[in-house]
Amino acid sequence: MSARHWITAQVLATAMLASCSAGADEPALARELFQAAESGDPAAVRALLAHGADIGARDARGRTPLLAAVHQRRTDAARALIDAGADVNARDAINDSAYLYAGASGQLEILRMTLAHGADLRSTNRYGGTALIPAAERGHVETVRALVDAGVDVDHVNRLGWTALLEAIILGDGGPRHQDVVRLLLDAGADANLADGDGITPLQHARQRRQAAIERMLVAAGAR
Repeated sequence: MSARHWITAQVLATAMLASCSAGADEPALARELFQAAESGDPAAVRALLAHGADIGARDARGRTPLLAAVHQRRTDAARALIDAGADVNARDAINDSAYLYAGASGQLEILRMTLAHGADLRSTNRYGGTALIPAAERGHVETVRALVDAGVDVDHVNRLGWTALLEAIILGDGGPRHQDVVRLLLDAGADANLADGDGITPLQHARQRRQAAIERMLVAAGAR
């Protein structure tokens, strides 16, 4: 028996023992579920849920098991939890959800699962930004494409006064990935002239940062 299979067997044994006990063992089951989610063990996740582990349990950071799995980039464990009905919009203590975090961190497969299971496209993070804005900032091209295709508002303005287009320019490096992001946003109808809170336009930001390729795209889109 491999080490991984042995660990899974031990988790399952613990779950079965806990399920035979009174409600006082519910915290133990929840701890096991978080461990299975974070270690990426979908078999243990399914077994623990079958034996009564709370899919909506919260840890000290306010995370659900699903959000814990997403934080560790555990796609298979996240799938097991989502298939079992985990809430993709449940928020933690800093206002992240599995949907928002998957988008921000470029976890495309998990993001697509959340979109297929009721992700709230209007939900915003602690900065008042949609999932699209940090995805654009970080140059997650395919994630941006998925969010645009899903219908996320391309001109949403966060608490900093920035849109996804502005963040891609202001916080991006002007390289190929951010150029692709800007192209996707403009093709989706992003307002090339929507300025930040100080009245500085995307074109002005691109010129200040010597992002020549992005500057050309903005001008072609009617930016001033």
